[in-house]
Amino acid sequence: MPLYEFSHCPRCGGLLELKRPPTEHRERQICRDCSFIFYQGLKVAAGTLPVRDGRLVLIRRGVEPGIGLWSFPCGYIEKDETLEAGAVRETLEETHLEVRLTALLGAYSYPPALSDSRVAVLAYLAEVVGGELSPGDDATDANYFSYEEIPWKEIAFRSTLDAIRDWRAHPATPPSGPRPA
Repeated sequence: MPLYEFSHCPRCGGLLELKRPPTEHRERQICRDCSFIFYQGLKVAAGTLPVRDGRLVLIRRGVEPGIGLWSFPCGYIEKDETLEAGAVRETLEETHLEVRLTALLGAYSYPPALSDSRVAVLAYLAEVVGGELSPGDDATDANYFSYEEIPWKEIAFRSTLDAIRDWRAHPATPPSGPRPA
């Protein structure tokens, strides 16, 4: 994905051009007509690593990117919700599970050379407190996994790999790792 993928101003519809504003250190897209500076930052996604009885919930993605691969429940944050509320909502939508957040596990972002996605992902540890696990929107399967059962070669995203490893190392995870089924 190109760093600058838009050609028209979101404010007035004028053409955007790359220029360096006098007070900044890098080029930005600036509207030729209204001088609006179009800052493009990372999209923000949040999700949970839901755990019940020491086992982690993963979903098999039913949509791109990563269709057919496994991930923790996660998605983009809506403009009218908090990171925490978005993580809980995404988990419910994708797994039909109600969760209680217990800790912020980590924040994950990668330079363009290592990822084709310009997304910052926040992952929360979560305890399952209700619902019955089944695949929801964006998922074709959902399952509980012990650490040893995780389908490592079928993981969709680097952020999922890193978050699972951080979950394993987290003080709230039993020292011997999650208990096998």
